[in-house]
Amino acid sequence: MSTPAGPPTAADAASTTLPGSGITVALFATCVNDTLFPGTPKAVVTVLERLGCRVVFPREQTCCGQMFTNTGYFDEALPSVRAYAKAFADYDYIVGPSGSCVGAVREQHPMLAKRTRDPGLVVASERVAARTLDLSEFIVDVLGVTDVGASFPHRVTYHPT
Repeated sequence: MSTPAGPPTAADAASTTLPGSGITVALFATCVNDTLFPGTPKAVVTVLERLGCRVVFPREQTCCGQMFTNTGYFDEALPSVRAYAKAFADYDYIVGPSGSCVGAVREQHPMLAKRTRDPGLVVASERVAARTLDLSEFIVDVLGVTDVGASFPHRVTYHPT
């Protein structure tokens, strides 16, 4: 993971034309990637840095809790909701390489927070949910990049579900 000495300066941004220049991204690695596919978060950092972003890794992050929520254990998911809201509170962009984890943060976290009737948690979860993006969503919708220079010269199957 990259942790430069400080944020890019205006001079840094002016000296480059990279789409992510001047943007700091908090990497949401996800517990599945951290445990089973540790190369994935590293690859995300490589891509984002190549596009000019500064990538930080909040060490306080944990699992998004969707395994609890998806199986009906809402109370058990709440520590994950609280930890996520706290770990990512200070970042404008939170980017993860897992659509299901990003979906859990954006859809399930606010729902779970509302169940607690804790207005502070509701606001905190809604704020971070609004700033949490899937990697491809961030690259296309925020940076405006549709070609990162990658190729995969093999046949693939697309399944739209």
